[in-house]
Amino acid sequence: MPSDTPPIVLTFGLSDPTSGGGLQADLLTLASMGCHGVTALTGYTVRDSAGCDEVTGLDPETVASQARMLLEDMPVAAFKIGAGTRAEVVSAIAEVVADYDEVPLVLAPDFTLDDEHVLAADELREVVADLLVPQTTLLVADVSVLLALAQPDGDAEAPSIDAAISHLLATGCEYILAMETGSHRVVNTLYSEEGQLRQDFWDRANNPVMGVTDTLGAAIAALLANGQEPPEAVREAQEYLYQTVQGAFRPGMGAWVPDRFFWARSNDAETPDEEGEA
Repeated sequence: MPSDTPPIVLTFGLSDPTSGGGLQADLLTLASMGCHGVTALTGYTVRDSAGCDEVTGLDPETVASQARMLLEDMPVAAFKIGAGTRAEVVSAIAEVVADYDEVPLVLAPDFTLDDEHVLAADELREVVADLLVPQTTLLVADVSVLLALAQPDGDAEAPSIDAAISHLLATGCEYILAMETGSHRVVNTLYSEEGQLRQDFWDRANNPVMGVTDTLGAAIAALLANGQEPPEAVREAQEYLYQTVQGAFRPGMGAWVPDRFFWARSNDAETPDEEGEA
């Protein structure tokens, strides 16, 4: 790859027309962090910032073909996988990425878009847990998702979060970033088979913000593509996410959207002062 080509990250996920989450959020984040994002669409949504009216999944063969054409054409430096629409699509993705096991993979699964459009069927969770988690470099998810992955059968007794994390790591996942949101703060804890590696505390946003997990997952993938080790990538990606949430804006009548290019506007704002001091 020519030295002037930015690292390329292939992201799998749903289209979100608001750009609050999904592939559009990934592309904004990857570009902000110096990467070139390419996409394999798993489906599309009909939604605005207040809610989702429709989710339509693509054919698994179409998803796989999108990815394989890109991979045969470009040197992909990292994968990021977000929402799959059904088990067959996840299986197709797992088969593709298995051929590139040297490429770092960030898994940020999303099993529900809102209360009306749930993607959390037991079969979907089982396939993610069985086929994608063992191939994952870094799994980023909130505690409820980790519990669902560790025990996809909703009728069974849920494991403790420590038992869930131990189970997922034992299947082959290298690192897990567990996100837990309290009433006033967010606690993110990074685990590997060596145990807890770091724990970070962040102020909770005052308003509902879209695409937080997608933004964090894409930021980690960008940093891995740039050659960072996972613990360092997790630290820096959290700092980036915090800044995007601090600068979040409300483009419509619903949730707020992270400002993935906060640094561009802050630099613009400082320019007149800097020129005046010169």
